[in-house]
Amino acid sequence: MTAAPSPSDVAQLPAIGIDIGGTKVAGGVVAPDGTITDTARRATPGKSVSATEDAIAAVVDELAERHDGPLVGVGVGAAGWFDRTGDTVLFSPHLAWRNQSLRKDLADRLQRPLWVGNDADAAAWAEYRYGAARGSSLMLMITLGTGIGGGIVIDGRLQRGAHGVAGEWGHMRVVPDGRLCACGNRGCWEQYASGNALGHTAREVALSSPAAAADLLDRVGGDAARITGEVVAQAASDGDPLAVELLCEVGTWLGQGIADMAAILDPDVVVIGGGVSVLGETILAPARDRLERALPGRGFRPGPRVLVAELGAQAGLVGAADLARLAVAEDNA
Repeated sequence: MTAAPSPSDVAQLPAIGIDIGGTKVAGGVVAPDGTITDTARRATPGKSVSATEDAIAAVVDELAERHDGPLVGVGVGAAGWFDRTGDTVLFSPHLAWRNQSLRKDLADRLQRPLWVGNDADAAAWAEYRYGAARGSSLMLMITLGTGIGGGIVIDGRLQRGAHGVAGEWGHMRVVPDGRLCACGNRGCWEQYASGNALGHTAREVALSSPAAAADLLDRVGGDAARITGEVVAQAASDGDPLAVELLCEVGTWLGQGIADMAAILDPDVVVIGGGVSVLGETILAPARDRLERALPGRGFRPGPRVLVAELGAQAGLVGAADLARLAVAEDNA
């Protein structure tokens, strides 16, 4: 086992970051400036707790064996709800963890200092430290993908909430008695402003007005059930008018949600990450327009800047590593 670094060395040492997704456990050695110097990955065995821990340990061991020098610790980010301390995974949508004492189990296994938490929190921290929100006093991260997640950094501190589950923006209810959400409620924001929402709306149009959705239907062999957000995004990039309109609608919903969050938290920066964020201004232009029109007190107060995340798919890995470094520094202070 690598010896623990002295307090003065912690800020100068690399750490290992792990990002656990539905299909892969991705890891990297992350330098203090946020640079990834080495990577490794394994498939995610989502139905087995022990096999998932085996995959994490294998990635950490591989990276540590190749690294010449000390490592300050390991940060692990995963989709799911963690308690405030990060000790327990309350629920994970892609993995077998249910009220699982993950941090203790992994710490015993890895024998290294460890940070464990939500992957969107880790991504938010990475964007605050190294990305689009550098220097922000209050930043919000919105991860737009299949659903909507995110994180909060206020005055240089990641905010996890009283129970560890802050930043679940996707489950704000924006339409009373609206679309049924997987969380059990109706009308959640992610049912209108996410990749899934984009596909859902497109399928509705294709079924009710096939002529209007002719291009989308041609792309899926005429089967409306096969239209996904990715299909719509590609059609929009190819100039299909309906697809462009549907993306604009998702952007408008995004802007409305940002306006609602601004009324509560008054952020100076809102960073948009996740898979849908690659659409850039196609989504963000209508989002900013809606934000300007829906911001409470508009004309008498500034609103937040809305920016695309800079670190892309690596944000969770980079943020988890830096949070592990921060945890060790605080323990040694």
